[in-house]
Amino acid sequence: MARSKTPSFITELPLVVDSKQDAELLSRFQAGRQLYNACLNEAMVRMNLLRDSDAYKAAKKIPSDNPKERQKAFGDARKQHRYSDYDLQAYANLVSKRSTWISEKLDTHTQQTLATVPKRNATLRAFKASERVLFGRAKKVRYKVPTRFRSVEGKTNKQGIRWKDNQLIWGKLELTPIIDWDNPVILHGLSAVVKYVRILWRELNGKRRWYVQLVTEGVPYQKEKNYVGDGVVGLDLNISNIAFVSDSQAGLLPFAEGVPTFEREIKALQRQMSRSRRTNNPDNYESDSEGKRGRKTITKKGKCKKGKSKWNNSKNYQRVARKKRELERRKSAYSKSQNRKVVNEILRHGKQIKTENVSVKGWQKRYGKAISAKSPGFVQSELKRKAEKKKRSTSAPLHTRRGVRGVGAGGSFTKFSTQKTALSQTHLNGERIKKKLSERVHHDVTGIVMHRDLFSAYLSRHINDDKLSLQDAALQYPGTEPFLVEAWKRYQETAKRVGDAESRQSHSPSERFSKKLRKRRQIADRKRSGPKAAPNS
Repeated sequence: MARSKTPSFITELPLVVDSKQDAELLSRFQAGRQLYNACLNEAMVRMNLLRDSDAYKAAKKIPSDNPKERQKAFGDARKQHRYSDYDLQAYANLVSKRSTWISEKLDTHTQQTLATVPKRNATLRAFKASERVLFGRAKKVRYKVPTRFRSVEGKTNKQGIRWKDNQLIWGKLELTPIIDWDNPVILHGLSAVVKYVRILWRELNGKRRWYVQLVTEGVPYQKEKNYVGDGVVGLDLNISNIAFVSDSQAGLLPFAEGVPTFEREIKALQRQMSRSRRTNNPDNYESDSEGKRGRKTITKKGKCKKGKSKWNNSKNYQRVARKKRELERRKSAYSKSQNRKVVNEILRHGKQIKTENVSVKGWQKRYGKAISAKSPGFVQSELKRKAEKKKRSTSAPLHTRRGVRGVGAGGSFTKFSTQKTALSQTHLNGERIKKKLSERVHHDVTGIVMHRDLFSAYLSRHINDDKLSLQDAALQYPGTEPFLVEAWKRYQETAKRVGDAESRQSHSPSERFSKKLRKRRQIADRKRSGPKAAPNS
């Protein structure tokens, strides 16, 4: 049965689980994990046979301008080797029948869901995981260990895992959720039609907590303040902040503002874990050696030996590891919460987003810790998802129509080439003058002084097809300059909350424009034959 393609949202509720129910859920998850690994192994076997077959190789040689013949050839090759989601569901039923324990713990619909789950599921299940390898989107698959198998879901709300009378029912298990009846978000989710139900567990403060997620039809409850504005918004994405310029507003918003990094605590726990591992696994490390540090003779710890080794982790090591995971979880949760506020703030000023095509993965190599703490890639992906998502009907109630989260803005998210535009080097007279990364203030040759990120965000509003409309940017700048200056002052006043490091880099008096840098003409001037501005005006 194909899933409905109507809009969906998730309502999550914590569950009240006693020790007996916890043990039963763990045994069912263990059965689901073993069934998943068996299906994944069978899917990889069939995928390799399909990829090495003559029929599949012949289908790849068919020109792409003949899509019908090419699609039919690929379909015939798949049927020949029984490589499809329905074939894998039949294999899952066969495995469960051979294993009485699995058939007792899992119903048929849950077995089929473990074998094949549509792409919308974040957790790649067996068939889709093997298909990613077939299409070249992944190099290998990962078999689930108990700590990485965290969710199980049903196919519909009629059989198997289902929600009935405000209770989660899975076979003989009946679990009671904790419902906040004063929360309008929860009440909105409970009033919607449930499509299917998902059970998952998380580790909070070293203890396992169970949750139920109701995948319901419709759009989530929206807050009045999270409306979506009309207009064009230019962005300039950085490691620790994002600059935006709209039709009547500008701002420099820091990422993960006020979020504790727990850096000192995590380092202390890492040292404690390292000492414990060395004590319990001396054969997995090379012998210590002596070295010189100035005039002192120091002892250097031996490196970990190469190759796979068996590790014996003590209970103390596991306890410290749980503390470390909890700190990292809290840091990630705080960061996502603050960054979602940044996304909502930008979308209040416009839904036509324009930004440079920067590679956050490239930044990770140079600024790994900063990227981990600030998560600029998360902001970029959330903006793209919310701006491009299809807009819902305007006949819906206001609280389901104006919000940002879950309801599409019906706008666009346009990326343009960084190399072709070079906005951080571009001046309003058309010249490009390179500057150091540490120079955060843009001194335009026309006499304008502006924060580098704000000026780049302003220019990005005038990019079309990787070309800067320089004439429009120069004409509209006088009307935009007042709220650009106001945004810069506002950012300087609140820069201390971002951190001393960012404040010094962004507002140091030593950051000055250098006139000895290389110059070249801007190639995207609309009127090439028009009069050129004086270089030193």
